[in-house]
Amino acid sequence: MSILALASGAMLATSAFAAEAAPAEHEGVSLKPQVLFDFGNGFGITNSMLVTWIVALGIIIFAQIATRRIQPIPSGAQNFWEWLVEGLYSFLENIIGRDLVRKTFWFFATIFIFILFVNWFGLIPGVGTIGWGHEVNGDFHIDRPLFRGGNADLNMTTAMAVVFFALWLVWAIQANGIGGFLKHLFAPKGETHGFIKILMIVIFFMVGWLEIVSILFRPISLSFRLFGNIYAGESILEAMSTMVPASLAWLPPIPFYFMELLVGVVQALVFMLLTAVFTMLIAQHDHGPEHAH
Repeated sequence: MSILALASGAMLATSAFAAEAAPAEHEGVSLKPQVLFDFGNGFGITNSMLVTWIVALGIIIFAQIATRRIQPIPSGAQNFWEWLVEGLYSFLENIIGRDLVRKTFWFFATIFIFILFVNWFGLIPGVGTIGWGHEVNGDFHIDRPLFRGGNADLNMTTAMAVVFFALWLVWAIQANGIGGFLKHLFAPKGETHGFIKILMIVIFFMVGWLEIVSILFRPISLSFRLFGNIYAGESILEAMSTMVPASLAWLPPIPFYFMELLVGVVQALVFMLLTAVFTMLIAQHDHGPEHAH
C-alpha cells in the first residue's frame, strides 16, 4: 500500500491551491476542495484529502484483518480479499505477462482497489452534505463540506498519475537500460539499406520526439479522465437533489447512484488498464504478453 503514502504526499504539495469556502449562492459542486485545517505557509488539510486518508486507512485495516490468520479454507474477509487479489493478478497476467506482473502487481492492484473505494466512498450519504454553512430561504446551505469525493479533486488524480509516471520511467530503464530506452524512442524499425535507411533514421528520429510529447501527456490525460468522470457524476447527483424541495432531495438521485456505482468500477479499471498497458509497451515491446503462459 506504499502508493497510498506517495499519492497523499504529492497531494499535500498541490493542496496549496485549494479554494476557501464557496459563495453563498448554490453553484453546484465546487471545482476545488475546501481547506478544513490551515496550518499556514500554504499547508493545509482539505476535505478531499480527509476522504482519501479515511479510505486508505480502511483498506489497510481490512487487509490486515483478512490476512492476520490465514486459513486453508478461507471464509469471510479472507475469502473476499483472496478473491479480489487473485482475480486482479490473473487478469493482469493475461494482459502484461507473467514476468512483468510479478514486478508491478503491487502498484496496479493497489491503484485499482484504492480508486474503486474512493469512488464508492463519495457516494455515501453525507459526503458533500455534512459540514459548515448557513441558512438560505429556510434551507441550510453547505459552504464547506466536511467530506468531498477524493477523485473529484484534480490534485488527487494528478498525484496518482505523477507517481505512476515516475514508476514508469524506473520500470522502462530497468527493462531496457538507458541506451535501450532511447533506442526504443528514436531508433528506426525494420531492415532497410542505402538511402531508405537514412530516410528512416530521420523519420524515426522525428517520430521519437512526438513519442516523448505523447509520453509527457499521459499523466495529464490519466488525471483529467478520472477527475472529469467522477466530478461529472457528483455534479449530476448534486443537480438532481436540487430539483425538488429539501425534504425530498434524497429521492431524484437514487437511480443515478446505481449508475455511479458502475462508473466507479469502470474508472478504476480504466486507470489500472491504461497504466498497465503503458508499462507493457515499454517493458515488453519485443516479445509481448504471449510469454505469460
